Amino acid sequence: MKIGNIDFGERPLFLAPMEDVTDVGFRMLCKRFGAAMVYTEFVSADAIIRSIKSTLDKMHINDEERPVGIQIYGKDVDSMVEAAKIVESVHPDIIDINFGCPVKKVAGKGAGAGMLKNIPLLLDITREVVKAVKTPVTVKTRLGWDKENLIITDLAEQLQDCGIQALTIHGRTRSQMYTGNADWTLIKAVKDNPRIHIPIIGNGDITTPQEAEEAFDNYGVDAVMVGRATFGHPWIFQEMRQYIDAEKARKEGGTPVVPAVLTIDDKIDILEEQLRINVERIDEYRGILHTRRHLAASPIFKGIPNFRQTRIAMLRAETVEALTDILEQCRAFLKSSEKAQAESSGEAQAESGKAQA
Repeated sequence: MKIGNIDFGERPLFLAPMEDVTDVGFRMLCKRFGAAMVYTEFVSADAIIRSIKSTLDKMHINDEERPVGIQIYGKDVDSMVEAAKIVESVHPDIIDINFGCPVKKVAGKGAGAGMLKNIPLLLDITREVVKAVKTPVTVKTRLGWDKENLIITDLAEQLQDCGIQALTIHGRTRSQMYTGNADWTLIKAVKDNPRIHIPIIGNGDITTPQEAEEAFDNYGVDAVMVGRATFGHPWIFQEMRQYIDAEKARKEGGTPVVPAVLTIDDKIDILEEQLRINVERIDEYRGILHTRRHLAASPIFKGIPNFRQTRIAMLRAETVEALTDILEQCRAFLKSSEKAQAESSGEAQAESGKAQA
């Protein structure tokens, strides 16, 4: 699969752009564990033009994370074109236009998914941004505004005609927000359209390696974008990549590579590294703010009894020392629990062996 001159290989996995989530520290970890493409948090065209520092900071790119896209949103042609030109000066590999954000403060003002109620303007913005920059332009959008307006099959052709070089489709309408199940059948309908020649990237409800593999097999997408399942779980890309590659080897009659399995120590170390990266990049207070929501959402802590109180403590931590102490307590508990389970399993196998004898 290629976007412009960037070759992502077969069945690539992308990190979704997410506000307050996909900062540079998190992106670098996801890249390390196999994300073929990462995106910045989405940035407002108006804020870019006004040189708002917090917005410009979100556009900082580290060469280690490339290829990387910067995603912009806005509600009029002139500001989006001007913002795209400014973004291009930062040298991202891709400029992505957000026509999919459903939150009220964005869509309610006519930007993001709000553009799905004004298709002529949506197409004008896309067309003019493509003409204004040399960087490949892509779009991320939804199936339509609501279930009575599932317009994505026609819209995909129109966006392609505007000159975009890839299209990401989240399998929900704006009215669904993030509820219900993503509908991948319409994503498949777009991909199966013989007129569509640009890559189609599927997004929505991909939380396991098996679901990623099924998205490629069942819906034919060129890439899969993973969003909320990455919270506190940047190594999910490694798990997905290993599973997809193993399935390919199995289907082709080859010998699958034995997957690398991360230990509890490995995973806690990764989360602590994310904390260090963010603190060093910004400062202690804001670095913790960027990191602690990931820690509180990490699936590795699900086995801890009454984790709710620990989660609250994580979200209230204000120093690196306090947050690290909580992580070390979690590490000690999880390793102790893991050891107890292994011993219990060993004893059970021994008893089973005696019974058979």
